[in-house]
Amino acid sequence: MICEIILQNPGRYPEARLRELRPWLGALLAKLAPEVVSFGVRFTSDRELRRLNHTYRGKDRSTDVLSFPGEEGPEGRHLGDVAISVPTARRQAAAAGHPTERELRILLLHGVLHCLGYDHETDDGAMERLERRLRRRWIEEG
Repeated sequence: MICEIILQNPGRYPEARLRELRPWLGALLAKLAPEVVSFGVRFTSDRELRRLNHTYRGKDRSTDVLSFPGEEGPEGRHLGDVAISVPTARRQAAAAGHPTERELRILLLHGVLHCLGYDHETDDGAMERLERRLRRRWIEEG
């Protein structure tokens, strides 16, 4: 089954290279969630992430990534939607000493895991361990 991947970059952030991210994300989703029919990603600003974080989580501050798990529909399962703050990704990448493009993949992986139902705040480290293993395969090896 082919997963429809909707990528939005309304701020035209140059680091969000959709042509490069789409095949990578498609392969990741095919491996982790082969049954899903769609997934959405929005690359946006700190301001929008702050608004979303406030609206959906009651936290009046920006964040790097937010995940909104999807549900089963008539066409199949929509995995969910992820919003990523590119300015925050830039700052985190600079602090970590790696390219922003790599940070965006890290945040995408993190968001996908949340949409799959993992929750690092409640799972005694299960998501963190899985994410570490997946980073080695999908980001470090690239």
